This record gives sequence, C-alpha cells and structure tokens, in this order.
Amino acid sequence: MIKLLIETNVEINLRSIEEFTRVMASELLEDKILFDIQREENLIKIKVSSENLNKNTEFSYIDLENKIEDQILTMCKISLLKLLNKNYAWGSLMGVRPTKVLRRLLINGCDYEKARKILKDFYLVTDDKINLMETVVKKELEFLDKEHINLYLGIPFCPTKCKYCSFASYEIGGGVGRFYNDFVEALLKEIQIIGDFLKTYNKKVSSIYFGGGTPSTLTEIDLERVLKKLLENIDMSDVKEFTFEAGREDSLNIEKLEIMKKYSVDRISLNPQSFNLETLKRVNRRFNRENFDLIFKEAKKLGFIINMDLIIGLPEETTEEILDTLAQLNAYDIDNLTIHCLAFKRASKLFKESQERNSIDRVLIEEHIQEIVKEKEMKPYYMYRQKNIIEWGENIGYSKEGKESIFNIEMIEENQNTMALGGGGISKIVIEERNGIDYIERYVNPKDPALYIRELDKRCKEKIEMFKKEKI
Repeated sequence: MIKLLIETNVEINLRSIEEFTRVMASELLEDKILFDIQREENLIKIKVSSENLNKNTEFSYIDLENKIEDQILTMCKISLLKLLNKNYAWGSLMGVRPTKVLRRLLINGCDYEKARKILKDFYLVTDDKINLMETVVKKELEFLDKEHINLYLGIPFCPTKCKYCSFASYEIGGGVGRFYNDFVEALLKEIQIIGDFLKTYNKKVSSIYFGGGTPSTLTEIDLERVLKKLLENIDMSDVKEFTFEAGREDSLNIEKLEIMKKYSVDRISLNPQSFNLETLKRVNRRFNRENFDLIFKEAKKLGFIINMDLIIGLPEETTEEILDTLAQLNAYDIDNLTIHCLAFKRASKLFKESQERNSIDRVLIEEHIQEIVKEKEMKPYYMYRQKNIIEWGENIGYSKEGKESIFNIEMIEENQNTMALGGGGISKIVIEERNGIDYIERYVNPKDPALYIRELDKRCKEKIEMFKKEKI
C-alpha cells in the first residue's frame, strides 16, 4: 500500500491531517497532497492539490484571531473536504466535543449569530446541527461551575464483557475476577487517602459518579462498605447529585437499590441498550425483561432519577428492531434518555472482529427519537461525538427539566477538575490558558486490577501532587 504523502510550505501537525484523512477523506489515503498556505493582511488562503486526482481547490477565510484553535490546521482539513466535494452534517468537526467549539466562540466575544455564521461558513456545519449545539450550550451554561470538583469511582468488573465495550472492565467470573476482593480493599484505602486530601485542602465536591465496568457488580456487602466509606470521608455538603451506573439488570436486585438509597445515591442508569434479545445475545449481554421491569419499578418507588441508555447501530440490528425498542420506551417513566451511536472502538471485540455495519434508516429512526423525547417532555442537555461513529455522528443525552446530570455536562465540556478513584479512573485538572483554550493535565489509574492494587500508594501520591499544583 502506498502511504499518504503530505507536503506543505508551513509547519503543521501532519499526524492530525493524516487522522482526519483516514476518517473523513479516505479516498486520499494513497495520494500525495500538497498544501500551499498564504497570509494576506487579515486573510488566510489554503490551496490544496491531489496528485492522483489531478485536482486542486482553494479555501480562504478571514483571520479569526484565536477565536478558534489552530485556524491554519483546521483550514487544511476543511480544504480536503472541499477538494472532494464532501458534505457532512457536522462539516469538518471530527472526534471532538462540538459544543466546546461553540463555547469558545462565545468566550471570545462572538454572539450566537456570529458564532452560527462561523460554524456554517467556516466549519461547514449544517443548520440542524448548529441548532442542536445552541440548545445544548444554552442548557449547559446553567450548570457549568469551576469552583468545585467532581468525583469519579471506577469499578472495573462486569457480569460479562459486551463486544462493543472498550471501557475498563473484566468479567467477574473470569481470571481477573480473582483480584475482586483485593480490589475492593484497595478502593476503600484510596477513598480514605483521597478523602483526607480533599478535606485538608478544602476541595469541595459537587457531583459523584460511580462508573466502570458495572459498579453494581459489587456484592451487597461490598457495596455497603464502599458507600459507607465514601460518606465517612467525603464532605457531602456541596454535593448536588450522586450517580450510580447500575446499567445491567443482571447485576442488580432490590437490596442493592435500597443500599444505594440509604447512602444518598439519587441517580441511577438502567441501560437495556436494546430490547431485542437476539441483538443482546450477539453482543454478549445478558438480559431478563421480567427482572428489568421489577428493578425499574422498585427504583421508581425509591425515588431515583433514572436514565436509560440505548445504542443505535448494534450488529445486524434492523431499522424495524430499533424502532420496536424505541416504541417500548413508552412503558417507562424515565427522567433521562441517552442515545448512543455505535462507535467501533479499537479496544472493543467488535473492532477486532471487523464487524460490518448494517444499513439502517437513520432519518426514520431520528424522527422516532424526536417524537419520543417530545412526548416525554425531554430536551437535549449534553452531547459528544467519537471517531469511527456511524454516519449521523453524535451521542445525545435528553432530560426532563431539572433532571439534567451535572456530572455528564462537566465531563463532556471538560470544564471542571475531576478526582478519579478506582480502576481506569482518569483524574483531570483544567488550567485555563488563553482565549478559551484549556490545558488539561491528566492522571490515569491503572485499568488492570492487579496493577491498581500493587501501585495504589504510589499512584495516590502522584495524583495528589498533581492536584496540589492547580490553583482552584
């Protein structure tokens, strides 16, 4: 195979161009691309040429003066789409948090009208997607808060490993499951260490989130031990929400729900992903509808705010089967609905098996989604995109008014510092540099439970040192 060759008269991030080409302009992967970049007063001009296509095009735009990040690199990418006459709903935005692009424009003095013009004329985003971005950003701005931190706890065990999953997760009945007991003991110790640090340095927590994996894989005894330890060591006075990702009914029972409620959990996720049993079997996900309904009924009775996740684009699932799953949502009085478009993550078994993506009627499916959220009086409140995502290209969280997840908003916008505990947790400190561009420093806990256990003391020390450097 001939490798993509890129030549340019100005130094740019060639690796970023190559990645963009792979996903958005794959016809050029065995081509030689020439970029000629010129500045004329307040104008930037890009001329791009393809050797194989024997074709060139030009793209000019005013210098936006740092209102966007790396304008020349972005214009090079856009010029590739123009060269191929490519039109995507999200324009040139790939694998990014689109709402951060809009927020940065607002931070740098644009009003919504001027920001819309840049998104449409520069980034080539369609009106429908710009409308979605505006709706989400206006809601997010009601919640964004840099004065607090959020707390994430990762439980890297699951009943089974779903084929589409790339998260830190190990089957509890598999070989790594032998580390479960020691993992719980290490997590209890980490809660103590981090809790002491947060109190000593007066770090105020606004939201807590248990993710994974499947956190409800914890036994009843260990669930109570972990939650009790958390409340003993974390100042809950500023905590506005406490979420537990109890996504799989095969890891849940009424006793676990009651324990969560006892220790102040107020939000849970119950995630069927699909109501089609054959689809779920194909992705190695067990599902008992009778138990799911029992758990849902009890969760409502206990007063939890409930989110449901669905995935669009699971292997071999037809449009009709997806529409049937959507129709069955009418039976559930949920507060949040999160629609995910299947992304073929490199760490997932689906990616490794190179499953072909089935053709589905995305327009019809989207129409049904919009009918459902309208009936349930929900509006979009957070969203994100991923590489390798199927064509329509976004994951959207919908919520009833007042039931939005603060944690989801803060994580997607990368606005707030995150202290992460447990397996695979990613701690972040967000340092605002200039013009709305944030420098983010990360510290990753090991995904592997054995490594997490062995290196706990060292990792806690290094993570705390990172947080001591930040100003907030």
